[in-house]
Amino acid sequence: MHFKKRLIAVAAVVAMAAAVFYGSTLEMRNAGEEGRRLSWFDRLDTIYFWYSDESMSNFVNSAAVSFGEREGVHVIPVLTSDSEYLEALNKASVEEEQLPDVYIIGHDSLEKAYLAGLAVEIDDVQGVCNESNFPAAALESVSYHGKQVAYPLSFETSALVYNETYLAQWAAQIAQKELLGDGTEDGEPSENSDGIEIDETLLAAKTEEYFQSAIPGTVDDILNIADTFDVPEGVEGIMKWDVSDIFYNYWIVGNYMIVGGDAGDDESNINIDNPETISCLEVYKALNQFFFIESDTVSYDSVIQDFIDGKTVFTIATTDVVKKLETAKQEGTLNFDYGIAMMPDVSGELKSRSMSVTNTVAVNGYSRHKELANKFAAYLVDECADTLYEKTGRVSANLRADTDNGALQIFKLEYAESIPLPKMMETGNYWLLLERLFAKVWNGEDVTALTQELKLLLSFQTDPVQ
Repeated sequence: MHFKKRLIAVAAVVAMAAAVFYGSTLEMRNAGEEGRRLSWFDRLDTIYFWYSDESMSNFVNSAAVSFGEREGVHVIPVLTSDSEYLEALNKASVEEEQLPDVYIIGHDSLEKAYLAGLAVEIDDVQGVCNESNFPAAALESVSYHGKQVAYPLSFETSALVYNETYLAQWAAQIAQKELLGDGTEDGEPSENSDGIEIDETLLAAKTEEYFQSAIPGTVDDILNIADTFDVPEGVEGIMKWDVSDIFYNYWIVGNYMIVGGDAGDDESNINIDNPETISCLEVYKALNQFFFIESDTVSYDSVIQDFIDGKTVFTIATTDVVKKLETAKQEGTLNFDYGIAMMPDVSGELKSRSMSVTNTVAVNGYSRHKELANKFAAYLVDECADTLYEKTGRVSANLRADTDNGALQIFKLEYAESIPLPKMMETGNYWLLLERLFAKVWNGEDVTALTQELKLLLSFQTDPVQ
């Protein structure tokens, strides 16, 4: 999954492509034909639900059917293009042409939607938007100046993926080296340099001890594995990730580079050149000396394929990796055990924090059926949460969903601690600037000078006087 376009542009839609009544497509022809088709059910309340991701169709159509049957209403999903989304929503709302009552939107576009009157404070009569159902990151993502202006539906964030088989081999090597001393070669000897036979029970216990601590808690732990692992043939590197995409880098500075606070809506809360941020970027800069990743040739797809091929021990991935690894395992192209863990801290003193984006369901301020729209939105994010991943591959933000999937639960733990992408319209260009900063830092340029330059650029963008 790629995030560059998401981080530098607001998601959008140009024109309606289709509408669905009870899960079947209703072609959008001229108004007269449309009126004749719909007149037979005009007596019932009808709401239009807009979305732009075709992979959501099965989920949305199913929810429209079940909700409509239960409530005795009509929910008509409308699949649209993903260009100029808010502009199309606004145009349809003003012209009242099949006015979209409720719709899916990325949380980072909520400020723009709210200020345009296209999103309003939700009327959560079902009581679903609370800490019992959603983590703090989800609730912050739908908050704007203290108001809840949408319902959290799904999320994306990053986590650490590791080759468990390789870590078990590393643990065995370290255990042997500790018990056998310098007499070990290629992990083969069963006696130390004095010819004393090793207790296999003790060796097994030591191996298990190292294996249990093998999942890295800090970047230093990864570097220690890199320094001490006699990697098997075919392994090209300990760790590789898409260093060209800010989404997979932001965890390095996410706990200290503040842009709008936890809700991402406070222009007065900007702090990007503090000592902690600079220290974190210095660590990032040093990593290039260990991993030698070419930022101009690497891609997310390539690093995931390298991991599947057994060429790396660690990588950084988003939630889509769960299905990719499961599929590769079933097809026989992945021949080892793997696991997913939360992102390691930058160091023992510097904490990490991943970035997250949340797909939300917002109620249109122009809707004449806000009560029904709120009810359907709550139904989608709560009662339908357990079917979201199965039908779309997207992970529900609801804490009660996917409890039987251990890999997704790790991503949910990471999401709970994440920092949502800011909503402020003024920071739209910031992510492109930050991506450039990371590229320059990776290639060895001065961290302090780059952060000061970024601060000046951001101050100019967010200063209402300028």
